[in-house]
Amino acid sequence: MTLDNIEILNFKNIGNARLDFSPGVNCLLGMNGQGKSNLLDAIHLLSMARTMSSLPDSAILKHGEEMMLVKGNFHTDADTIDTISCGYAKGKRKSLKRNGKEYPKLSEHIGQYPVVISTPDDSRIVTGSGEERRKLMDMVISQADPAYLSALIKYNKALENRNKMLRAGVKDDILYESIENSMVEAAEVIHNARKEWVAEISPIVEEIYARISGGKEKTGLSYKSALNHATMREVLDSHRAKDHILGFSSAGVHRDDMESSLDGYSLRALGSQGQLKTFAVALRLAIFRYLKRKKGLTPLLLLDDIFDKLDAGRVENIMKEVTHEGDFGQIFITDTNRKHLDDILAGIEGHKTLINVENGVFSEIKH
Repeated sequence: MTLDNIEILNFKNIGNARLDFSPGVNCLLGMNGQGKSNLLDAIHLLSMARTMSSLPDSAILKHGEEMMLVKGNFHTDADTIDTISCGYAKGKRKSLKRNGKEYPKLSEHIGQYPVVISTPDDSRIVTGSGEERRKLMDMVISQADPAYLSALIKYNKALENRNKMLRAGVKDDILYESIENSMVEAAEVIHNARKEWVAEISPIVEEIYARISGGKEKTGLSYKSALNHATMREVLDSHRAKDHILGFSSAGVHRDDMESSLDGYSLRALGSQGQLKTFAVALRLAIFRYLKRKKGLTPLLLLDDIFDKLDAGRVENIMKEVTHEGDFGQIFITDTNRKHLDDILAGIEGHKTLINVENGVFSEIKH
């Protein structure tokens, strides 16, 4: 799958732009704050119906403007090109259309045009809260499995209702049971999918990390959940008295987590910046392989400032990983260093593009 082109109007700092993309490697060159990451975010918006950081719609509108529009053509196979457009106007809800027809629900779009992105904040996957890691699991699995997304929406709605009842001091067991039945059913789907995903992706992360690091370290990934040892019904029953005191649901799949290790030790506690960055990149590339296998489509790969905090050897190994294996398809890479990007392009055969970015304006650089 490729994104042939994109049109952007009043998205963040990008006032008006139209770009044609190479089906191979697209490099974006510019200083910080010029719009490189905003372009990747616009691509992410078309693929996932939201920005990378889930900003409110009003925050993605260029300052002083009344409306914004992002539009692009996805080439999913030799004979199919889909036009996706996402628009927002002040005071109205966001609109997402496929070939001119609006989606009844934004969730119906998730997974149609898979995307994987690596950002400078990816180390937070390891060092941040469990919410960061749950969000990652949910985003990835939802792209591959519509049933998972449906269960997640169902669970979160029931969880919200249960928490409202707890805060209000409701004691009626029958009312709780009616809400909790939905949670129990959805939690089983969510837990099984997450457990299967971590088991499948862990050896791939280990393999890719070893290649990037030169085999110097061995990484691991494990899934932590109360449902590994009990059913959701048992978890809810055993925590009900505590939850009444706290005023919220203290246990369930909404508290699940992933734990990463390096040579048997906690990566979160002991990993260097370079090791954290290497793990995050390896995880993203493993996610890419997972989605490609599950969807039967080659996702877009967006690499935002991946060279920061990595030594030259690891940078070289990452680029070998994504450009010489022959299965990564269309790639977007941002950097502030022209030499980095020139070195990348020099080692790549086939289609490639270098684009300069300055104050939200894009211009192709001949090379």
